[in-house]
Amino acid sequence: MFSFRTTPLLEQPDLVLKGGKLGLLCNQAAWHPEYGEYLFETLYKKGLLKRVFMPEHGLFGELQDQVKLDKTDAYKNLGMEGCEFVSLYGTGEESLSARADKLTDIDALIIELQDVGSRYYTFNTTILNLFKTLKNENINLPVYLIDRINPAGRQVEGTMLRKEYESFIGIEGILHRHGLTIGEVAHLLYNELNAKFPLHIISYSAQSISREMLPWSISPSPNIPGLFTCHFYSGQCLWEGTNVSEGRGTTRPFEIFGAPFMETLTKYNKTNNYSNWNTPEHPIHDPAVFVRWAKYIPVFHKYAGEVCFGFQLHPVPGVQYHALAHNLRIMNFVRTTCPEFSFREGKYEAGNDRTAIELLLGDPILLDYVSGKNSWDDAREHMKVEEQKWIRKAKRFMLYEEQLFRSK
Repeated sequence: MFSFRTTPLLEQPDLVLKGGKLGLLCNQAAWHPEYGEYLFETLYKKGLLKRVFMPEHGLFGELQDQVKLDKTDAYKNLGMEGCEFVSLYGTGEESLSARADKLTDIDALIIELQDVGSRYYTFNTTILNLFKTLKNENINLPVYLIDRINPAGRQVEGTMLRKEYESFIGIEGILHRHGLTIGEVAHLLYNELNAKFPLHIISYSAQSISREMLPWSISPSPNIPGLFTCHFYSGQCLWEGTNVSEGRGTTRPFEIFGAPFMETLTKYNKTNNYSNWNTPEHPIHDPAVFVRWAKYIPVFHKYAGEVCFGFQLHPVPGVQYHALAHNLRIMNFVRTTCPEFSFREGKYEAGNDRTAIELLLGDPILLDYVSGKNSWDDAREHMKVEEQKWIRKAKRFMLYEEQLFRSK
């Protein structure tokens, strides 16, 4: 049973929300201005909250990427005696989904998370894993998901993930930049699983936080500090699969990128007769952004304490920007001009033994392009076709009037 609801969660008439034992999957984004407190505080005060599940990064977004949370003792000082805290991002792959016994002793599960609009972001996979447990174990648990605005908007980019590249950072069939809200993605996953447990999506327009705060006001994770991060993330996240810094350890991750070995690019423009990095004929030019060369020193992560030469991207207001397409071209440029550039080796994420760049791109044609095995025209046309297919597929699961669109 599926329903789409337009009144706030705490005004729903369902008796289970007024007197049942509740589980809650959330993090720091589940803070509500009308109450001045987190949803877990509100539900605990009502005597309803039995268990809090936490995704990657912890309850307050205090943990960096890929930092495992096995012990939740740090949350015992919140003054919520009798409420259990369960991490869904621990060391073992089995920790990435709640055990069945953690779902059978509650009467309903509430989900409130802020997505960023790209499939690499792990919160949708956490939701999918929960849905799979409910379906596979025949647990008829009502799920209430409080929807949020997608800060990356309705624009779509990229290709649908091939099954052989599926992992914790990518669900099969989802586009790189999908254009859906977290509720719409949940609706899609629910249908593709042919799930039968009750799923109720609370419209983002029903919650005051969507009216009174911007969707990036509370950072959903440590390295998503604002709107521009989501604007660039679908493209800039690809640097995680290389030895180029994606800007972690700075105040502008995924907007700034570079590496010490990229210092050799200081002579590139003079040698190749370009006046600057934004000359229209330049290999990394894009009319939707200004490319500004820069130097920076990350305080942690790749090249911590070292001077990196790189670039910061600045959006041109009002111009559609295809972040994935642009960074594919930038990556190809760095690969061909910087001899020390390399792709990260070894297993990267749970659920698949492939390398990071394989899991992030998730498409053989795009992988061939960044490896120099096919042309930009081939990659661009492939993305165009895939984006059109995705728009047709996703349309059935959309819950709001605003339509998906491609950057042309």
